[in-house]
Amino acid sequence: MEKDKFDILGPLFNEIGVELVDIVGGEPDGIFLYVEIGEGWISPNVFKDEGRQIRYLDDNETLSDLLWEAWYAESEEGGIKRWSILEYEIKGGKFEVSFRYPDEVNVETYDEGDKRRGNALRARFGDKPVVYPPMPEGAFELKP
Repeated sequence: MEKDKFDILGPLFNEIGVELVDIVGGEPDGIFLYVEIGEGWISPNVFKDEGRQIRYLDDNETLSDLLWEAWYAESEEGGIKRWSILEYEIKGGKFEVSFRYPDEVNVETYDEGDKRRGNALRARFGDKPVVYPPMPEGAFELKP
């Protein structure tokens, strides 16, 4: 008997949650994962609600591998499309996942990515400030 995609995706999304808890160092409540993905690239963004502020945390290779596995589990056969944006939130001990698809949003427009992510953060956390890690030594910022 062929496995239903939810038989595959359910455990994968659980593994993603376990990895997110490991990334934030414990307490799962308030974790938010925002991912944009396309053929050959992925941009996962991990955030943690710390009450007065939201902290950005670096993702890891394991998380990216799990996200790729979930994305490829969506077969494009029969007109089914793979998602372009995944939003994954842990609240009250449960996770909730939502998707946006290529016919809803074009994630190939890179300059709009920060705007989409910012909109997703504001929708979840309002105007709480987001704390990003400091720039690595030797890095430089490009300005228009």
